[in-house]
Amino acid sequence: MKAIMLMFDSLNKRLLSAYGSDSAITPNFQRLKEKTACFNNFYVGSMPCMPARRELHTGRYNFLHRGWSPLEPFDDSMPELLKKNGIHTHLVTDHKHYWRDGGATYHSRYSTYEFVRGQEGDAWKGVVDKPEYRYESGEPEEIKQRRVASHVQHQINVQFMQNEEEHHLARTINKGLEFIDTNHASDNWFLQLECFDPHEPFFVPEKYLKMYGIDDPSQFDGWPPYYFVTESEERKSTIQKYYKALLTMVDAYVGRVLDYMDRYDLWKDTVLIVNTDHGFLLGEHEWWGKNIMPLYNEVANIPFFMWHPEYPCAGEERQALAQTIDVPATLLDCFGLKKPADMLGVSLLPALRDDTPIRDYALFGYHGCHVNITDGRYVYMRSPVVQGIDGLYEYTLMPTRINRRCTPAELQNISLYSGFKFTKGCPVMKMPAESVMTRDADRFGHRLYDLVADPSQRNQSPDREAAQHLLNSMRVIMEKNDAPPELYARYGLNDPRSELLGRDPHLLPELAQFEPTVRYGLYALLQHLEGSDQQNLVERLLACSHPDWNQENLWCFVQNHVPEEQHQSVYYKMALEMRLD
Repeated sequence: MKAIMLMFDSLNKRLLSAYGSDSAITPNFQRLKEKTACFNNFYVGSMPCMPARRELHTGRYNFLHRGWSPLEPFDDSMPELLKKNGIHTHLVTDHKHYWRDGGATYHSRYSTYEFVRGQEGDAWKGVVDKPEYRYESGEPEEIKQRRVASHVQHQINVQFMQNEEEHHLARTINKGLEFIDTNHASDNWFLQLECFDPHEPFFVPEKYLKMYGIDDPSQFDGWPPYYFVTESEERKSTIQKYYKALLTMVDAYVGRVLDYMDRYDLWKDTVLIVNTDHGFLLGEHEWWGKNIMPLYNEVANIPFFMWHPEYPCAGEERQALAQTIDVPATLLDCFGLKKPADMLGVSLLPALRDDTPIRDYALFGYHGCHVNITDGRYVYMRSPVVQGIDGLYEYTLMPTRINRRCTPAELQNISLYSGFKFTKGCPVMKMPAESVMTRDADRFGHRLYDLVADPSQRNQSPDREAAQHLLNSMRVIMEKNDAPPELYARYGLNDPRSELLGRDPHLLPELAQFEPTVRYGLYALLQHLEGSDQQNLVERLLACSHPDWNQENLWCFVQNHVPEEQHQSVYYKMALEMRLD
């Protein structure tokens, strides 16, 4: 048996022709659909990039115990298990996070690996006299400086990729095809051919931009903000076209892999999986990007294609609910290996064979943010019922952040925890969490969406019975995954007084007369005050606010009445809800 996993980053399912879209040029994804089984209800697990990749190795949820993470000493790694059982595993990737501190220990699980340099500000080419880049935001200084460094390095790197052949996507695919050229006649190998595109920055050769009417590549620098949409419709359309152009380039290279499948008739003895870690918002729900908003299906419900020579399924669709943690068990199954006891994902082969259901629920989320669950019909998003990150911890023996080691100051606050069922008897560090995403994760409240009645998730469902059922199931799954005890209090899972559904500002009759922007800001402010037990200020705000209020009235109320130490958090929440830059 042989297997190829062709993986992309930030692939938006709803723009692919294979899933019924005609807004982007993707003929090879359509060709892929005709050659494979196309899964319609495939979901992420842990978000974003490296949490998803840890799941691809371990078949376990990452986000319940920590955020961005290397592989841990106690982790079972699918590629390493294959390697130990005589299967040659080869990684080709331009995903720069594999060679940063926060993504270490993944690549060395494979038999061999090749890195392609230059993506997303990868510290690749050394130029002493750097270009200037101005960047202003309200983000913490560390994050702001990381973004500046990445943008500047990207400007340097692209100077060394002047044509399509030098583009990191082209180089990555070509190295994967080189492995196939060398080994197509051999047996017992697994190739993970992993491309960072179409992740931002949307760096695209001109010929693809021209397909979307972009004649001047300098119109957009390729970096959409992870924020509310504040751009004009024209500017919004331009940003979307850059993503679509990059998607069309990705599609062309999917075609090259399919050509090799045909050339060597690999369909007869090779498993093919084409997948992504997560999607990407391109203005849907008035958001760009990922991370700081609810996990809508444009990000969470991802494309997944699979072919297995023993289960002829070309051109068929599958409705079985599945997710990222199921991929490792599937690949082990393909090579006739049993999954380890700690791997809770399940093999997709029964679903591939005849659409047999393999799971009743999919759990997904970011560490410390909403815990989300779906049964394929409903999506329930459970918000923290407390503000901030006090009492939230990460559990690890690999103390790193996204791009650095933890500092001595951070490590002075750790304690030793006895461990979990999957840590193989190892105690672990219990480390206070530190994440911008989780600081205001409560602001969106609990949410329920009925995907049959409202597939675009525009309006929240009031179905309390469905919400209660999913909440009960969420608790059971968390217990099965040995979730840390503090999470039950953080999400109010064992508190019968905790609200089941949040409030939707669209549906608040008492705020209906307010101008929409003010209504959203007022809602955010009320939610903050109620969540922090400042009932006296809630009553004062309700008494003095009236429909002719503008933004200045809101700012003045915060300035004059809300404690000063809360101003930064409150202004941030209100600005997000009011879609202000």
